Amino acid sequence: MQITGHEINRIVLKRGEIASRVKELATRISLDYQDKDLVLIGVLKGAVFFVADLIREISIPLTIDFISISSYGQDTDTAGVVKLTKDLEEDIKGRHIIIVEDFVDTGITLSYLIEILRLRQPASIEVCALISKTGNRKSDIPLDYYGFELGQEYLVGYGMDYNEDYRNLPYIAALEPGKQKTT
Repeated sequence: MQITGHEINRIVLKRGEIASRVKELATRISLDYQDKDLVLIGVLKGAVFFVADLIREISIPLTIDFISISSYGQDTDTAGVVKLTKDLEEDIKGRHIIIVEDFVDTGITLSYLIEILRLRQPASIEVCALISKTGNRKSDIPLDYYGFELGQEYLVGYGMDYNEDYRNLPYIAALEPGKQKTT
């Protein structure tokens, strides 16, 4: 398959596989957070599809908010320089929050985000990631909920992008080697 001049190497996760796992995660969250003041915090832009599908499956009341952070480094690696580009609108003090990410790779950016949010005194902070990438973790971030554990392929689709392309794919695919982002 070719989209905007780049080739998809293979489909890693089909739409049905993703939907099934999202439903399982939502069921666990619904049980774990019964009778708690829950705020889901989606990390823009990649987690938008995951957040939307997840909240439709969660069966308890919740509040949703979004935050955006950028990490700057060489090539596709995070150098540890992180900048908050969109802050929360909700007050999270005393509330239970779950940070919702599309994927966690090194954990550096997520570690920074957790520290920022911890200063706001929530009752608890947990993390829900659709994908936990293995083998490159530099920060010991516990993933309380995750959908799939995958390797280091460059993934696109279901919110994940290559230069802002591919986010709209209803599945998750690996880009052909050599097509990864270089800036």
